[in-house]
Amino acid sequence: MPIVNRTVFRCGSVDDMHITNDPITGLTAQELVDRFGSLGMTLRLARKLQSSALRHGVWPEDDSTISQRWLGEIRRHLCIPRLTLVDRRVSARDGFCKYLFAADDGARFEAVLIPLAHRPGAAKAVVCVSSQVGCAMGCAFCATGRLGFARNLEPWEIIAQVAQIRRDTSLPVRGVVFMGMGEPLLNTDAVLQAARVFSEPSGLAIAAKAITLSTVGIVPGIRRIAREPHAFKLVVSLTSADAAKRRTLMPVEAVHPSGDLRAALAEYHAATGQRVTLAWILISGFNTADADARALADWVGDLPVQIDLIDVNDDTGAFRPPDDAERNAFRDALRRHLAAPVIRRYSGGKDIHAACGMLAAHST
Repeated sequence: MPIVNRTVFRCGSVDDMHITNDPITGLTAQELVDRFGSLGMTLRLARKLQSSALRHGVWPEDDSTISQRWLGEIRRHLCIPRLTLVDRRVSARDGFCKYLFAADDGARFEAVLIPLAHRPGAAKAVVCVSSQVGCAMGCAFCATGRLGFARNLEPWEIIAQVAQIRRDTSLPVRGVVFMGMGEPLLNTDAVLQAARVFSEPSGLAIAAKAITLSTVGIVPGIRRIAREPHAFKLVVSLTSADAAKRRTLMPVEAVHPSGDLRAALAEYHAATGQRVTLAWILISGFNTADADARALADWVGDLPVQIDLIDVNDDTGAFRPPDDAERNAFRDALRRHLAAPVIRRYSGGKDIHAACGMLAAHST
């Protein structure tokens, strides 16, 4: 599919449509001041505009402290674009909600609302967002990878997924994970910009430590985010510490070998002080033996990590998750060989194809 480099915006009113303007929802408050300070944009005004646009999807036209003439001038330069909601499905099993969005160029991508209820009366949600239309990584166990790559998402398209879902749910959105469609670190500029806006106090006010960037192991991207002043978390999909085995399912191994990946993660830890989470997609008969646990321990060495175990989800039938006995045996092997936290992650929404590895931008 062709790569599309420019997005046509759906703006907030008919009057905006004939003006070439930029999405306010893709900018931080300080960027608004930097760009429009000559028009009288102050940080206080920028925060009011940003809050209204992101939280309510409208301009603050009923705010008596803002000159409507000035607001009209600002609207000549900025718009509030929106994604089209194509489909919305809620899992009858666990309440996960999948949203299928479309951009004005016809591109389709999905996001998932993940409800969390760890304590009675303290329910909240995390949104799993897409960063690309399709994916070029081609991981054999991932439905998105089988789609191929169409284009990167713009910062506002990433941000709009969370902003529009936030207005659709009664649950407070307290986190964002870049684990939807696409490889986030092949769209690093847009992903980091979106993460910055997510964490703006006058934007969606999501704590930086509650924003997770996920990658299959794009070494230059890892080194890039290690240099960024942020507290975003990093998750790396490893799945096998044996390079030859990993290459059979994850073509990225041939481009960014796991030895280079290990070195980049050491640099990341040294720069940020953060523990790296390694996602291990559990595939029966492939990566659940004692030898796999030993290989992982050797690969990790003294790097502080956490291991997240996630059952594979594959509608083709080519890959099956382990049963309880196989899964528990591997978990025990990890604890014998590796001095690191091992956590089993629940991948919900399977009945609506919203679970890890199942997003394919299809309406049903």
